[in-house]
Amino acid sequence: APVYSLRMIFDPAVVSRFRSCGVIVLDSPTDVFPAALAYLGLDPDSKKPEDLEKAVAALQAIRPFVRRWHSSDYINALASGDACLAFGFSGDVKQAAKRAAESRRGVSIEYSIPVEGALTWIDTAAIPAVAANVDNAHRFIDFMLRPEIAAMNSSFLGYAVAVPAALPRIDEATRTDPGVYPPAE
Repeated sequence: APVYSLRMIFDPAVVSRFRSCGVIVLDSPTDVFPAALAYLGLDPDSKKPEDLEKAVAALQAIRPFVRRWHSSDYINALASGDACLAFGFSGDVKQAAKRAAESRRGVSIEYSIPVEGALTWIDTAAIPAVAANVDNAHRFIDFMLRPEIAAMNSSFLGYAVAVPAALPRIDEATRTDPGVYPPAE
């Protein structure tokens, strides 16, 4: 199987082989459409109607093989073995892998970044204009950005952090995992 390619999800001939064991795709057009466009060799940020129509056709072609479109259910489904293929967020898949290992049911989960590319995300901490306690909100954000706290979060959740001073404190398995911290190239 082309595990390092978007073909795993968007090529009907490939994804159809996983239908019986369960395929789950994010219920998130802002994540799935750019991936479909990248798979088709188009600009992932295209707004051209003809490109979007091609992406729709690609999604319709795989629809018969997708058990669920959901944005979090795949974590437990992968961990329990109720799904064998998911298009999801890196940290969620890493959490599923940890849960699977802890359950000792023989389920092994791997994550890969497709050679066609993947979206980058940015987590944001925001304080609503009508917040009741802005000082505590700032204190909480400052706490979460402490290198030792950011490192614990990255090690526990399997998501990368943007706190450079945290990197040496992140457990080695997470810090050296190219699915969490991809190499510069």
